[in-house]
Amino acid sequence: MTSLDILDATVCCAPTASPMSTSDAERLAATFKALGDPTRLKLLSIIASSVGQEACVCDLTEPVGLAQPTVSHHLKVLAEAGFVSRSKRGTWAYYRLEPEALRAVENGLRERLSLGPQLTPARREVEEGSGPR
Repeated sequence: MTSLDILDATVCCAPTASPMSTSDAERLAATFKALGDPTRLKLLSIIASSVGQEACVCDLTEPVGLAQPTVSHHLKVLAEAGFVSRSKRGTWAYYRLEPEALRAVENGLRERLSLGPQLTPARREVEEGSGPR
């Protein structure tokens, strides 16, 4: 009968990077909570596809099928999370996409989950095998 050596599990399973801190996890969870609602994602999509990545709240109620106060609440959550900024023009509020906030979420995830650097669209094509080498 052959004996097998038992490996020390702490050596083979040791993390290669520092885990996310509790405060970073709480901050990221709050960000995901803002993005975790289908209506808010749809609102972000509508604003992102609007001219100048900006839209009046008056133009956002019909596409999501909700009353203006409900839409305003969702936009407030997105604004507090930094995904949109708000400006008042007369009686209407206009919301502008803050693309840096979305990039910060992506980059933050990559850093905190050790996924490596952000891929540019051209580099992503190369990695996926659909672009020039």
